[in-house]
Amino acid sequence: MLTPKEIARMIDHSILHPTFTDADLREQCAIAVQNGAATVCVKPYHVAQATECVAGSETAVCAVIGFPHGNSTPEIKLAETLQVIRDGATEVDMVINIGKMLQGDLHYVEEEIGLICRACHEQGILLKVIFETDFVTRTADRIFLCEACNRQSVDFAKTSTGYGFVKLADGNYNYQGATEEVLQLMRKHCAPEVAIKAAGGIRTLEQILKVRELGVTRVGATATTVIMQEARRLFGA
Repeated sequence: MLTPKEIARMIDHSILHPTFTDADLREQCAIAVQNGAATVCVKPYHVAQATECVAGSETAVCAVIGFPHGNSTPEIKLAETLQVIRDGATEVDMVINIGKMLQGDLHYVEEEIGLICRACHEQGILLKVIFETDFVTRTADRIFLCEACNRQSVDFAKTSTGYGFVKLADGNYNYQGATEEVLQLMRKHCAPEVAIKAAGGIRTLEQILKVRELGVTRVGATATTVIMQEARRLFGA
């Protein structure tokens, strides 16, 4: 039977909203530490402060780069990666260049993944590659990204940023995020050593348990407190 700690160790507690202040960061880091989350996932300029906030706990710091739309040049993504590592991040979540992916510039996309992956691994840092599957919708493109992660020895393939908003039929903007269809495809085409992170729309314990059955080992979430309250209720303290 699962324990609450095992659930908590699946969670990257997301602290990425554009409006978050330093005070919000401190509050959210405290939530992550109290619940034993695997990491706090933070914006680059918050890495050093987040590292101080989680010091002495089991919670590590994950930084996003090229976030949320992946539009920086490879050189800037590399510089950003090296900076967040210097500031204390032990995991990096990078967004692919979505436009290059959609136009079929596969060499560019894979070269960029490899560049960032090598920089991370040279310093013992885990890399997660964000596909942004609300924008990258073609099955062949998603499979290519899985295979590129395999070839470049990426640690995690990740579905979404949570900010990949698309216009819906009613005119509003929203995202689907970590759908069952996407997760099944990613787990099928990623090598066993490439783990899967589900992000975008994961807000309940029920959803975490469901994606876990699909082979997901890490999730991005903001509703960590609610999730862990339910986990403790179901699985004990």
